[in-house]
Amino acid sequence: MTCTEFLALLDDELDQAMAAELRAQIETHMRKCEHCEVVFNTTLKTIEFYRSHEIYELPDDLRERLHTAIMAKCKKC
Repeated sequence: MTCTEFLALLDDELDQAMAAELRAQIETHMRKCEHCEVVFNTTLKTIEFYRSHEIYELPDDLRERLHTAIMAKCKKC
């Protein structure tokens, strides 16, 4: 398995939605590739962090200013 193949399968691996044989290939690749292991662990920890925290409601005026700034930036691209 290559790093590109690993990245293409990352979502399924994180969701644990793949066949055992393919999961074994991914785990073998991660044991040999420190970069992919770091990507997997960091992504997993990020997901766990966000799932464990409450959603913070922004004040209406701040939400509107943020939305306006994001849309302005998107229009420049």
